Amino acid sequence: MATALAATVTLALSACTAGTAGSTAGAGQSGSQNVTLTFLTFENPNLTPAYWDAAIARATAQVPGVTIKKLVGQNSTAYLQQLYASGQAPDIMTSISPNGFAEKGELAEWSPEEMKDFEDPTAGAIGGKTYALSYNVQPIPLVYYNKDLFAKAGVTAAPRSYPEFLDACAKLKAAGIVPIEVGAGGKDTWAGAFGLGATVATDVLTKEPDWFQQRTDEKVKFTDPAFVGATKKVAELVAEGYIDKAGLSRSYADSGQAFLDGKAAMYPMGSWFSATLDKTPPKFDAGLFGWPGDDGKNIVPVVTGGGLMVNSHAKNVDLAKKWALAFSKDKENLDNSVRTDGLIVGIKGYTPPSDTGPMYKATLAAYQQAKQDGAIVPAWMNTSGDGSLLPGFSDKLNPAIVDLMTGRKTAEDFAAYLDQQWAAAR
Repeated sequence: MATALAATVTLALSACTAGTAGSTAGAGQSGSQNVTLTFLTFENPNLTPAYWDAAIARATAQVPGVTIKKLVGQNSTAYLQQLYASGQAPDIMTSISPNGFAEKGELAEWSPEEMKDFEDPTAGAIGGKTYALSYNVQPIPLVYYNKDLFAKAGVTAAPRSYPEFLDACAKLKAAGIVPIEVGAGGKDTWAGAFGLGATVATDVLTKEPDWFQQRTDEKVKFTDPAFVGATKKVAELVAEGYIDKAGLSRSYADSGQAFLDGKAAMYPMGSWFSATLDKTPPKFDAGLFGWPGDDGKNIVPVVTGGGLMVNSHAKNVDLAKKWALAFSKDKENLDNSVRTDGLIVGIKGYTPPSDTGPMYKATLAAYQQAKQDGAIVPAWMNTSGDGSLLPGFSDKLNPAIVDLMTGRKTAEDFAAYLDQQWAAAR
């Protein structure tokens, strides 16, 4: 079985060498030779091979003695666990929760001195220790919407409360317009989770921001009324025909394209979608709003983190950390992450480039307004550190959300299933 696992992971990895440094000074554990470090990343329609290769090259130029071998895989806990289990763990990795790895001593800790340039240096900390560079902030989700379809259905403004949201959905449906685009086809079950992420944020986390820490401490359960109530909201959106069941089979890329093509009026998605809208402007007037709560406040779930981590057993931990810091703080890298992935940068003194598009600026403004209004809560399905989801739990959660939306699970069945999987993950 171990041999089969190793073979499977090896086949799944795509590797190439990028950003080779010309100098060998200071390389290797003894400083006498060049060192090759592996960097696990992922690719998608925004973060293309060219994007990563250029970013890797810029960072490598700042750290003499390092050559980077890029590994393209999945940014998931389960995938990284497979790599560790098969002896193929990378030296550096990005956009994966440190939970489950840090506790086993598999990640290098970042010191306060190394984190001094980060606005939130303890974001995602585990037991008071930081293992991932918190260089970006992401609202997950916001609701991107088609103003033209809203106007066609007689909806004159973005909803400010959940009753207004339901009223807008009803008017859109009556006008023959699909209200909400959600795709979760194939391996992209994660892309269907944002509705539940939003309703839990508005109905649970606004009242108890530490609810998931309480879940870790076994003080609350998913079958408690508050969580079940948030779950029922998602089931009701599907039952009312506000989320098109047929669209659930679409992949992440296809669901985004369906929204761009005007096939639905609203698209709950992470802030990275602003970059897509700016790169390929749709033929309609687009806007955005935070998912509305019952009390009339637009809530914005936010995760700070998602940055680079270093294997505690890397070929050269010091050089790996230097490279990860160079990658994370390089101005051109940060500017490109804003343009291509809509990131809100968490580096002190950073200013976004002046040529950012209108949807990025609107996304940044929505985030800043939510901070001012006290409407920021944790993006619970994406956060890391204390009080986040247990390692491996998301791999059970996301397909179960699809079951909820397709009617294979009731809200009560779904919540009971999560409690079972939580116990198993523990």
